[in-house]
Amino acid sequence: MHYRPMTIEDYDAAVALWLSTEGVRLRDADSREGIDKYLQRNPGLSFVAEQDGNLVGTIMAGHDGHRGFVQHLAVAAVCRKQGIGTELVRRCMNALKHEGIQKSHLMLLVDNDAGKRFWKRLGWEFRTDIELHSFILSGGPNA
Repeated sequence: MHYRPMTIEDYDAAVALWLSTEGVRLRDADSREGIDKYLQRNPGLSFVAEQDGNLVGTIMAGHDGHRGFVQHLAVAAVCRKQGIGTELVRRCMNALKHEGIQKSHLMLLVDNDAGKRFWKRLGWEFRTDIELHSFILSGGPNA
């Protein structure tokens, strides 16, 4: 398995993987332009896994200088249970730690039971003391 930082050249393969992965929902912000902007704002924090030249895993991360945020962890179904997701998370967390980030958050869809089990196994804690609220500044309901 080959791991490396994600680049915008990975976009088409990443979207194909995300669309085939349960628990990953794409939004308008996941356009090529949106992902390119995200990667440029957060260099070296997002990673891909490749096997035989094919993209089989992704994770994206960024931070606001205070907290890290993780999203779009996906591993191709035929490659699961090989430690790829765990390694992507490890690399991502190390990169955030190198940036001085001490705590990170992620959001899961409420029906993503496999994702909940995965993150819990890695030591992530489900929070019941906070709520997530969103406000759309522009665009439609898929912003």
